[in-house]
Amino acid sequence: MQQRTLGRTGRPVSAIGLGTWQLGADWGAITEEDATAVLAASVDEGVTLFDTADVYGDGRSESIIGRFLAARPGHGITVATKMGRRLAQEPENYTPENFRAWTDRSRANLGVDTLDLVQLHCPPTAVIEDDATYDALDALVADGAIAAYGVSVETTAQALAAIARPNVTNVQIIFNPFRLKPLDEVLPAAEAAGVAIFARVPLASGLLSGKYTAQTTFAADDHRTYNRHGEAFDRGETFSGVDFETGIRAANELSEALPAGVSLPAATLAWIASRPGVTSVIPGARNVQQAQSNAAAAALLDGGFDLDAFDRAVRDVYDRDLRAAIHPLW
Repeated sequence: MQQRTLGRTGRPVSAIGLGTWQLGADWGAITEEDATAVLAASVDEGVTLFDTADVYGDGRSESIIGRFLAARPGHGITVATKMGRRLAQEPENYTPENFRAWTDRSRANLGVDTLDLVQLHCPPTAVIEDDATYDALDALVADGAIAAYGVSVETTAQALAAIARPNVTNVQIIFNPFRLKPLDEVLPAAEAAGVAIFARVPLASGLLSGKYTAQTTFAADDHRTYNRHGEAFDRGETFSGVDFETGIRAANELSEALPAGVSLPAATLAWIASRPGVTSVIPGARNVQQAQSNAAAAALLDGGFDLDAFDRAVRDVYDRDLRAAIHPLW
């Protein structure tokens, strides 16, 4: 597993990390035993970055991670959490007092004095552009509540605004074969500024797993059912904002472009991780097999797979099937 530098912190993080939204049971039920097994399998495969948030299962994801790491002193794992969705995502709620309350709660959930990395959880553009936001975050660093901070964003314009801030460690953005706009400006700007990029929703909520058909259905408590059209939160978070049937067709085309023995999710994760400017890809996993398969995709970065050929296939499918369907802000 390649280890890369987390922005200005100097901390090593794995090229393929683990997203833990699903451990909060927002993708359907998962026991703590199964969640802990996913964490353990990821660590065993060389994963050194866990990404979570205070709202994943109302803190359940953070708490499970905290208990897991407490049993592994000297673990070497960087935990990146997020804050800002415990209240309505309105600029007036992003205050120093709320930042303090949210980080204190995450510190308790994770069982640490200092959070490794806190990211604003897709705040409004006005918050990203406000000097007061970064003054408040700098104060938390100075107090030792957090070691570093970043921003998770919805749009490329928001990403560029965050990258321009001198103390931002990372930007988290949706980037996958269905979302290519970050290639144009965001990744080059981040690389030039020394800001890490976490690629989230890398498998487009499972569309790029290669295992779904147009007839696939999901549980009622899975966001792929209740948020398919943006009913609960930003539509771009579910299936990357791509129409499900369109995404199925595009995924099938990409699968057909792969050589025997290379799966679509492995190729996708390796392709994302190989793009200049990307620090880590953070796929989720609901079981040990998924966690192992995701981490194993890192082997494709070391040769034996023609990433350039897959890149051409990605761009061809995107231009033909997806470009007109993607919101211009993404």
